[in-house]
Amino acid sequence: MVNVRYMVDDVETAVAFYTKHFGFTLLSSAAPAFADLTRGELRLLLSGEKSSAGRPMPDGRRPAPGGWNRIQLIVDDLPAEVSRLRAAGLRFRNDIVTGPGGTQILIDDPSGNPIELFQPARRD
Repeated sequence: MVNVRYMVDDVETAVAFYTKHFGFTLLSSAAPAFADLTRGELRLLLSGEKSSAGRPMPDGRRPAPGGWNRIQLIVDDLPAEVSRLRAAGLRFRNDIVTGPGGTQILIDDPSGNPIELFQPARRD
């Protein structure tokens, strides 16, 4: 299992987002501070500002959502997933990009954390 921690603005909103749109299962919740979700071998730790992960650093900086590091979710039909998620009102950072390994697009969760949907290129 791989663990990824995301700082979020609202733990309950984040749980609803990931379970509804991406098929995650709630493992445990101590909202508003923390929740953890699973999807396959991924354990997603959602930490609010009241969690231990939200405490200020010694130099005063506070952990915050956003950035460019991201989880990558593999999909079978990227255009179909994009259509489904656009219809649900999700916020995309870009349009579908094609490269040598496949196609991808970035979505923001409610706190601005990126999620990459990726469809590998066909290898014949």
